[in-house]
Amino acid sequence: MRFVIVTGMSGAGKSTALKTLEDMGFFCVDNLPVMLIKKFAEIAHDDKLQVDNVAIGVDIRSGEALGELSECLQEMKENNYSYEILFLDSNEAALVKRYKETRRKHPLSKTGRINEGIVKERQKIEFLKQRADYIIDTSNLLTRELKVELDKIFVNGEDYNNIIITVMSFGFKYGIPRDSDLVYDVRFLPNPYYDLELRPLTGNDEAVVKVVSDCDEYKEFMEKLTDMVKFLLPFYKKEGKSQLVISIGCTGGKHRSVTVVNDLSERLKELPYTVRNFHRDITKDRIVKGE
Repeated sequence: MRFVIVTGMSGAGKSTALKTLEDMGFFCVDNLPVMLIKKFAEIAHDDKLQVDNVAIGVDIRSGEALGELSECLQEMKENNYSYEILFLDSNEAALVKRYKETRRKHPLSKTGRINEGIVKERQKIEFLKQRADYIIDTSNLLTRELKVELDKIFVNGEDYNNIIITVMSFGFKYGIPRDSDLVYDVRFLPNPYYDLELRPLTGNDEAVVKVVSDCDEYKEFMEKLTDMVKFLLPFYKKEGKSQLVISIGCTGGKHRSVTVVNDLSERLKELPYTVRNFHRDITKDRIVKGE
């Protein structure tokens, strides 16, 4: 029997998580009052109920009662009511964008400024993040990718390392991604742009990959880069980091950086972490030039 408490930042994907868990066969209840959680856990753990898995949504909507949740969790632990905490997080930029797109008001932004509400909420629920068994940062995750992460935890029973690695290509002429943790410049590699036949192609095309990867410096660089990332990951995990963004840049983000990102993400997939790649600027050159 699994009793999962789904919580986290407003706009980070809690509703999606609960719907996904419901599709997995969980009995789900959203926004359950804090004072009823212990009683609900007692009922859920009763063999007569014949419910295998339960998930409840708890968040800032509980108001001042949220402060009582810490004591409630302690009492559940003392009564041997096992539970797991799933915490959905996201960075401020992603949350603000989502609120603006949906035109919703943040529950704590009385003045109308979304940023202020996010800061207040993060402070109020930090204690839940500290207790969380699973932390998923959805800043760069698509809905289907979040469902894959939940499937790993609650269906396949895989060990979850709480780190999602995003390997991103970009063009320096369009600016360095703001959410980057590590940035590497690959403009030292041969540039397919100067070959008129290769210029319309991207780093996803084999002809471009061959030009970029055939040079000696590429092979040595990829080995050293992969070793560096593998060396750093355990330290990021130890610090509690839930997402690592590795940005690889070339001039336009279309050829060299795309090739390196595809290669690096494949090399990292052998690790026990979630690895995804993203090509931020791969189509911008065509749009800017009107091709």
